[in-house]
Amino acid sequence: MLSFTIDRQKCNSCNQCALDCPARIITMEGAYPTIAPEKEGSCFKCQHCLAVCPTGAVSILGRKPEDSLTLAGQLADPDQLEMLIKGRRSVRRFRSENLEPELLLRLIETANYAPTGVNARQVLFTVVDNLEVMDQLRRETMQRLAGLAREGKLPKGREYFNDSIRAWEEEGIDTVYRGAPHLIVASAPRDCPTPEADCLIALSYFELFAQSLGVGCVWEGMARWIFSDLLPQLRLKLGIPENHLVGYVIAFGKPSVRYHRTVQHPPAAISRVTW
Repeated sequence: MLSFTIDRQKCNSCNQCALDCPARIITMEGAYPTIAPEKEGSCFKCQHCLAVCPTGAVSILGRKPEDSLTLAGQLADPDQLEMLIKGRRSVRRFRSENLEPELLLRLIETANYAPTGVNARQVLFTVVDNLEVMDQLRRETMQRLAGLAREGKLPKGREYFNDSIRAWEEEGIDTVYRGAPHLIVASAPRDCPTPEADCLIALSYFELFAQSLGVGCVWEGMARWIFSDLLPQLRLKLGIPENHLVGYVIAFGKPSVRYHRTVQHPPAAISRVTW
């Protein structure tokens, strides 16, 4: 049941909810919007109707407009947002301490607002939220990688993991997780509409919001290959479902480095379409 309800005391019959419905299942019945019972199964559950209603008259899925955040006057300053994007850096030097649980939850809950294909909303965030657990994962990863190398089982094209193994064994340097105190893995069911894209978009939201809160992030392609291909047993220990595609991995934590200015990229490659 969608529980699509209209507060008739607030509704001004503007028809915005019907006009904005991606599934086109909201119609005006007299002066008020409605959804026919036989069309409820086509709802995307996107809550556009709740968000677009100017008077807060629409409730759906048990969500009430008074429990939502009001956007007016609360959106980010565009110049500051531009600076956040241009000033983003991959952080590879971290302080050896845990993030506050409230901050970590805020990061994940905000990333959960990222768009997904067909509003599937099936991204799973697997999080290492404790430094001691992260250190255990770090040690076991390197031990298992060293075992693969000794047995000659590193796949062709993945020989560069030998450099990471040497750095760990000879110098105690972690070039896989970069010594970070935390890790987040975004995964989604392989049979959902766009599993990889959903994960990448969610982690992009996570990274930018993390930077705004003083949390450093680095995208971990090596960790993704480890969990997906080289050491699937670690994936099981992390609790990632077998039917999930690992979209990507980010290591994160409080940075021990500070950047003072943007870098200077060449102009964007742009192909303008003519018809």
